[in-house]
Amino acid sequence: MLYTQLRSFHTVATHGGFTAASKALGIGQPTITSQVKALEGYFRVELFHRRGRRVELTDTGKALLAITQRLMVCEAEARDMLNAVGGFHTGHLKVAAVGPYHATEMLAAFSERYPGIKVSVTVGNSCESLKALSEYRADVGVLAQISDDPRFHSIPYTCHPVAVFVNTDHPWTHRRSIRLKELERQRFVLREVGSTTRRAFEEALKRAGVNIDVVMEIGSREAVWMAVQRGIGIGVVSEFEFVPHPRLRMLKIADAEICVYAHVVCLVERQRSRLIRSFLGVVDTLLASHNSTAMAESA
Repeated sequence: MLYTQLRSFHTVATHGGFTAASKALGIGQPTITSQVKALEGYFRVELFHRRGRRVELTDTGKALLAITQRLMVCEAEARDMLNAVGGFHTGHLKVAAVGPYHATEMLAAFSERYPGIKVSVTVGNSCESLKALSEYRADVGVLAQISDDPRFHSIPYTCHPVAVFVNTDHPWTHRRSIRLKELERQRFVLREVGSTTRRAFEEALKRAGVNIDVVMEIGSREAVWMAVQRGIGIGVVSEFEFVPHPRLRMLKIADAEICVYAHVVCLVERQRSRLIRSFLGVVDTLLASHNSTAMAESA
């Protein structure tokens, strides 16, 4: 009975309310409400502040959530182990990624090798993805940046140059490259603080002593592209992520090497999970294929 109550608490906490938890678990809302109330009543604690339809965790609730996150991970790993014995035909891999472009190749290869495994992907910047990993809301991350944190196991995957892009009405539209000094006082539309591409670009500007005019910050890659299309400013993008468009032109940065990297990351303590090991095995296979192709092209 305690486990059922803890599961209901955990789902309410992670989904932000009783209605959302009811949908996630496929259980009636009154049942979930009564289970959480029973948990609070038995231990004489308050786990949530109720504010209309919204709920917020109390300090006790936050402490309990840290425990139930580990409990849910253990449940998933027990399921992984049993699936392994039975042939590993089912499961659910949760991936946190900085964008679809970095992760698509890995996800396609993984799904081809393990067609019965459900895969869900949440997209956010590297800081958000690392947080999802540390809170057990994601199994693996495909990130553009990884700090020197002993909690995480990281595999370097790819390296991509950073470029700028303009709309077709911009005076630079017929150029192929640009020098950093030419960006002085230019109007820019950038991703939010925390974006690895933005950080790498701004560090290069600082080293070169170049100041730009950031006229807009947008927390969506697609919205940045739309703003640049409308001529609001210049955008910054990894060359790998640039999508050709009739209203946009990409310009390489000629006099600076500015790169972003893709890393595959998981918690060190979860490396032995069958599901995570299987995904990392797919990554190793892809890296070996990349290296073979690079060697053949350089020969």
